Amino acid sequence: MPRQTAEVPASLAGERADKVVAALAGISRTLARRLLEEGRATVDGRSASPREPLQAGARLEVDLPLPEVLQPDAVPFQVRYEDEHLAVIDKPAGVVVHPGAGRGGAGTLAAGILQRWPGIRGVGEEGRWGIVHRLDQDTSGLLVVALSREAFPPLRQMLGRHEAERTYLALVHGIPAAATGTIEAALGRDPRRRGRVRVHAGGRSARTHYRVRESWPGASLALLEMRLETGRTHQIRVHLSAIGHPIVADRRYGRDDGLAPRTFLHACRLRFTHPITGADVDVESPLPADLAEARARLGEPAGG
Repeated sequence: MPRQTAEVPASLAGERADKVVAALAGISRTLARRLLEEGRATVDGRSASPREPLQAGARLEVDLPLPEVLQPDAVPFQVRYEDEHLAVIDKPAGVVVHPGAGRGGAGTLAAGILQRWPGIRGVGEEGRWGIVHRLDQDTSGLLVVALSREAFPPLRQMLGRHEAERTYLALVHGIPAAATGTIEAALGRDPRRRGRVRVHAGGRSARTHYRVRESWPGASLALLEMRLETGRTHQIRVHLSAIGHPIVADRRYGRDDGLAPRTFLHACRLRFTHPITGADVDVESPLPADLAEARARLGEPAGG
């Protein structure tokens, strides 16, 4: 693993540690933040928070991961929409979107995408060709992928500006008092529990809209339609848990209740304006079999 060392120049004095590491090491802010959180990027020999402002002359040491050349792999997924510039694919639950810390490329959706579209190599970033957003490993549903170099920048900008309409279905514990509502709570990394996110006043703004589609009062369960206005890590899961309605079978933010084989969360609809043609792209995905069976076991809903 190559190590880089550098001193913080005066031009970057006072900037956040993740921004300084990214600039000096020539890596993305996301990777810089991860290296800081994992202790693989240090300041004057100590661990530092990604948000910590750095002083001129501070010594950085960064252990950079060796780049892995992504290889194609036969990872199953369905294609719901495709043209020469982009595709909307249906990710199965259990599949990691792209390689990351401690995770190689084999078996990832990125490897499956490369197998399906070999010409995608060179569109975007190494190891995640064409990918402009992601879903959690346990979450199923729709993702848009850039197939051409022309489409990649505007697609990523569209997702970054939250201009795509993303709709999810979630089965939750309890029935919200209001049939529709908005959850607005800033989110940030939980410093005490690795890999978790929490509601935090100093975090990034996050807003989720919901509508009750069905409910089972006897079981105290409700099927919610969720629409993301922002797209933070674990946003829906943390927001629902925060208002007392954790998602069924969410072992990280709820409990292992045995009502579903995995977190009952599915990205069921993706709607956006095609960045090249200007056409309206509106794609839907039905509940996959594992979640549909869990819902069927509840019987007829009372309504929503």
